[in-house]
Amino acid sequence: MRALAARYILEMTVFVCGAVVMIYEIIGSRIVSPFIGTSVYVWTSLIGVILASLSLGYWLGGSAADRRPDVKILASVIFLAAGLISVTILIKDIVLTAVASMPAGLEIRSLVASLFLFAPASVALGFVAPYAVKLKTVSLADSGKTVGRLYALSTVGSIVGTFAAGFFLIPFVGSVRTLYLIAASLFLLSLLLAPFALTRITVAAITMFFFGIAGSEASVFLMWRANEMFDLDTEYSRVQVFRTRDSKTGRPMRALSIDPFSVQSAIYLDGEDLALRYTRFYHLIRYFRPGFQRSLMIGGAGYTFPRDYLRAYPDATIDVVELDPGMTDIAKEHFGLTDQTRLTVLHEDGRIFLNRAGDSTYDAVLMDAFGSLFSVPYHLTTVEAVRNVSRVLDDNGVVIFNLGSAIRGPSSGFLQAELATYRSVFPEAQVFKVNPDYSDERVQNLIIVACKTQCPATKADDAVTAELLAHRYASDIPMEKPTLTDDLAPVEFYNSFGQNLYQR
Repeated sequence: MRALAARYILEMTVFVCGAVVMIYEIIGSRIVSPFIGTSVYVWTSLIGVILASLSLGYWLGGSAADRRPDVKILASVIFLAAGLISVTILIKDIVLTAVASMPAGLEIRSLVASLFLFAPASVALGFVAPYAVKLKTVSLADSGKTVGRLYALSTVGSIVGTFAAGFFLIPFVGSVRTLYLIAASLFLLSLLLAPFALTRITVAAITMFFFGIAGSEASVFLMWRANEMFDLDTEYSRVQVFRTRDSKTGRPMRALSIDPFSVQSAIYLDGEDLALRYTRFYHLIRYFRPGFQRSLMIGGAGYTFPRDYLRAYPDATIDVVELDPGMTDIAKEHFGLTDQTRLTVLHEDGRIFLNRAGDSTYDAVLMDAFGSLFSVPYHLTTVEAVRNVSRVLDDNGVVIFNLGSAIRGPSSGFLQAELATYRSVFPEAQVFKVNPDYSDERVQNLIIVACKTQCPATKADDAVTAELLAHRYASDIPMEKPTLTDDLAPVEFYNSFGQNLYQR
């Protein structure tokens, strides 16, 4: 067995390192998301920086192999890669906190974060394949076969690593603890290649690894002690659940966040009324669609409004389409969600559900999928999606949803484009400011209500609804952006202005 392992040790090496590269890249998005989000800019920076780093590693590995082909050098570089991943574990929060506060655009911040945290180890991992090829090549006669075999194994390893990260490691092990795992795997692999004596460098690398684990686990414990924070990985998001207080009333709350600057769901711990102001605007359903019986909500998160809906409207039902089953589990564990006969939960993409839902199925569609500036599902913003929203509504149906945007200025692109998109399908769409005291140039929570017929113009019968209606934005809104389509929906570009303004 040992002889067989020794014979194929280089093949195993390129396979493992190929897997580690892809795991490291995918995990990278989860590491940075609590600080700078998960927008297309973050993914672009991660992929670009890691590819550039691998390219540099390929060049260095090939050059070094021609000068001095020695398995001990390969083992040392893999050991170095493990040490550099350990550095990532140790300094990630410090670096990302500093990067998040930089007075620069999201594009620059995501690029800087990727360079500091993920480039060094990626260079070392890129070194492996060309160096292993040199060690494995016996003669020029079989060099092509050797190169092809080793690079094929590296690619297969990358494929295995990709599926392992997405389907197993992230949802069941967690992003940070996966870094522990891949660093430890590289340490062991280097020792299998060539056991070597302990030196100051090797001791420092191993010490860094253990300090990184200790620091990371201590941080988790201290955050839990301070505000009962749970840092959770689901199949789709890195979610933080924590205890806090309402900034205006001081009431204790439990909140859920998937981005660095905003809260997507919250409940009061001393009462059942809605904690986040924007969620109260979904109750405009009773004004814009009186007599409703069946509603659809796209985006569950903490399920705070569906719970309130069931309390407020005992004769109505609601279907909630939530992409992430992990969110539903979190809502049950931390936000008081229980199974009820009038609540149907469907775990699938909202656009896919809309595509296949029957005509005139619902009285109202409520959307809470645009609550973060950093991860807007663009395919729910387009005119094709809006046509499906209109199709599933009955003749008097209404759609109510929130989005983060400014009304005027450079950060208003998303509102302008989405409003133009809805007005191209619905005869009327109104805008409500959740916080009427905010200036129009400020990025804020806005509510759009679109009616399949003309929206009613009568007065509300109750004071609560009348107060919500008083937030209607009566002034003209600039309409300088085109409608969004499946072919062209630059939502991330529009929101990048809002992110930069919000961060400042």
